[in-house]
This record gives sequence, C-alpha cells and structure tokens, in this order.
Amino acid sequence: MSACVAFLTWLSGLVPAPAAIVLLTLLVRTALLPLAVAAARGQRARARLAPQIAALRKKYAKDPDRLQRAVLDLHARERVSPLAGCLPGLLQAPVFFLLYHLFSRDELSGHSLLGAPLGGRWTDALAGDGLLGQTGLVYLALFALVAAVATYTYRSTRTQLGEVPADPAVPGMGQVLRFAPLLSFATLVTVAVVPLAAALYVVTSTTWSAGERAVLHRPERGAGGGSPDAAGRGAGRRSGT
Repeated sequence: MSACVAFLTWLSGLVPAPAAIVLLTLLVRTALLPLAVAAARGQRARARLAPQIAALRKKYAKDPDRLQRAVLDLHARERVSPLAGCLPGLLQAPVFFLLYHLFSRDELSGHSLLGAPLGGRWTDALAGDGLLGQTGLVYLALFALVAAVATYTYRSTRTQLGEVPADPAVPGMGQVLRFAPLLSFATLVTVAVVPLAAALYVVTSTTWSAGERAVLHRPERGAGGGSPDAAGRGAGRRSGT
C-alpha cells in the first residue's frame, strides 16, 4: 500500500489529483485486461454449451442428480469449467479493493474536483452549499454518469445471462444470475457514501467496465451459424456436390 501511496503522491505532483486518480485507475484496468479477456472467453464457452445443457435439462428433468452428472461430464468433455467467466472476475476483486482503500486515504483530502473536496462526501455537499451548489452539482454529474453506465450494464448483462442458462452443476447459480444484473445500480449507493476521491475511482472503473463489456462481449458475427462468408462458402460447396 505504501508504494501505491507514494506513486499516487508523485503522480499528483505532475497532474491534478483528480486526473491522477483517473490515470492510475486506467493503468490498473489496462494491466488487468488479460483477466477480462479470459472472463469473456469463458462466458462465450458457456454460451456455446447452452443448447446442449438445455437438451440435458429436458432429458433428465425428473432426475436432478443424473442431470448434474451429465452436465459435469459435458464440461469435462468440452474442457470448459462450470465457473468459466467467473474466476477471472474474482481474481480482480482484491485489486479493486486495494484501489478503493488507496483513494479513501487522507492524503487526497487537500485536493478538490471543480471546487468539491476529494475527501468530502455527498452528505457534506448537502449540508454545505446544498444539492444545487458547486459541490452538489459535481455529485449530480457523477450520479448522472453512473446511472447511464449502470443502465447500459443492466441491459447488456440481462441479455448475456439470458443466452447462458443457469448451470445445474453449480448449486445456487440460478439465484445468483437472477440478481446479478441489479448489482450495477449498487454503484449509485457507493458514490453517495464514499469520499469523492473513491467515488471518482468507482465512476472511472465502472465506465471502463461498460466499454470493456461492449467490446469483449459483443455478439460474434454470424453467431449460431458461423460467419456469413463461411456460410456462403458452405452453401457453394453443397451446391457443387
């Protein structure tokens, strides 16, 4: 932690403290990009198995134990972990926790963002110049950005989870998937209660996550039937036989 504090202090001497927070967050998220790519690959692998799992559900609808064994055998045969797409995300959690604590420290309390103290909270803004004061407007802008990002994340997560049914091989996965999309709105509460420096980190990180999701989890061209070019070549081969 001391090394991170020293680096943030050095960076804050080169650029304004809010910009230093954004830059450090972007550097860390860039370093974690391979884990995000691994998570996206895992989710695509689970989506690829979804039709076969649906068939197994229908076949063993009255035998849950047999269904679970069949799904585990399918995963082993296809070399896909039942938790594919989840573990890389869990590995990133300690890093995000470290950054949150770093940006919650008192070292940033003497800096500000457009007049709003980085060590202050939304309640301080309300008690000071009010909701529409200078500090309050900074928070309203952050809330608007977080709400837009959370709405996009909620819709895209629901779409992606709808394509990948709950895995019977992982008990409780259905309940987790049902409530997972709603977690995107938890960032609104976080921004409201943490110091502004930590809120700026949360906003930057969640915005990065939304962009990352849009790029890494975009539907593959020709999904479900291969690319259009491949389909055309296949049709040509069939017509020539």
